[in-house]
Amino acid sequence: MSTARTALETEEHQALRAAVAALGKRYGRDYMTTVIREGNHTDELWAEAAKLGYLGVNLPEEYGGGGGGMAELSIVLEELGAAGSPLLMMIVSPAICGTVIARFGTEEQKQTWLPGLADGSLTMAFGITEPDAGSNSHRIATTARRDGDDWLLTGRKVFVSGVDIADATLIVGRTEDARSGKLKPCLFIVPRDAPGFARNQIDMELHAPEKQFELVLDDVRLPADALVGDEDAGLLQLFAGLNPERIMTAAFGIGMGRFALGKAVEYARTRQVWKAPIGSHQAIAHPLATAHIDLELSRLMMQKAARLYDEGDDIGAGEAANMAKYAAGEACVKAVDQAVHTLGGNGLTREYGLASLITASRVARIAPVSREMILNYVSHQSLGLPKSY
Repeated sequence: MSTARTALETEEHQALRAAVAALGKRYGRDYMTTVIREGNHTDELWAEAAKLGYLGVNLPEEYGGGGGGMAELSIVLEELGAAGSPLLMMIVSPAICGTVIARFGTEEQKQTWLPGLADGSLTMAFGITEPDAGSNSHRIATTARRDGDDWLLTGRKVFVSGVDIADATLIVGRTEDARSGKLKPCLFIVPRDAPGFARNQIDMELHAPEKQFELVLDDVRLPADALVGDEDAGLLQLFAGLNPERIMTAAFGIGMGRFALGKAVEYARTRQVWKAPIGSHQAIAHPLATAHIDLELSRLMMQKAARLYDEGDDIGAGEAANMAKYAAGEACVKAVDQAVHTLGGNGLTREYGLASLITASRVARIAPVSREMILNYVSHQSLGLPKSY
């Protein structure tokens, strides 16, 4: 199946796609399903991707990264996903946490974390969602208050991926005076063994190597240098991480959609009923063609968002990243649904590896922000319509 390589991507980008696709093919969906079934983590693929320089391709060269940006990192995740073996923690560790530290961290924070995030020896989780706040970041209740030179962090987070394998979690809190109504989110690096920092695994129907956790922070004492960036920078620092998160979630969805579509196209070419391959019938062919178009359009918006972000246009990237995430989520769900439908009963068998994607594909619609909140963003920010809340 064509993946439409054009002059929109440089030769280096095309070479990166080909190399990552080859790596993904060596692992594939069977590797991922085996890891999930045995309750393990994707350590082997993570380590090899790191060794080849793919995990840190977006991080500065002076700290062991590839010196690229979200354009390159999104390629890596998309191609691994298209091979059936996406690495969800790429969205969190190098994309969100690595980017925030690279842009706003102190020199000591950069030296401490970026080389490890780049070579895969360190992993970082990201905690923003709260049980009573949901998608409303203005209701974040996790607070940080000063105690001498230290910070005391108190609050709860939910649906935090990979805390069990992370060396630290980048926690979004806010300073106490934010309770007056002024939102001042602050970012703190919380080591996994910090006293008062507890985690509870959430029992999910979603089967994935990366587990989901609820976090409880009970007066977690942190040194002054746990704060990343300026206490008063507010939304600037937060969205420096959220825009890459949306771009990478788009890559996650596009990759998954491409994998499902590839399985369906292969099946439609070879499965014969009434003396002809089922792919020769428009009722089968046209929905698959539509799915392909939607995935390609999603990639175009993702590429636009990555380009704007890498060029430093945070405002422009915000709009494009939200649109890319929305488009990719919709395209992914539809591609998976059509793929399963194309295979009929075989689409629900373990042999073809599509049934588990029915649940997994919903992630691209729901997380890290729902499609409805993106529609709110576009209606307010892009169209200038009044808010309903």
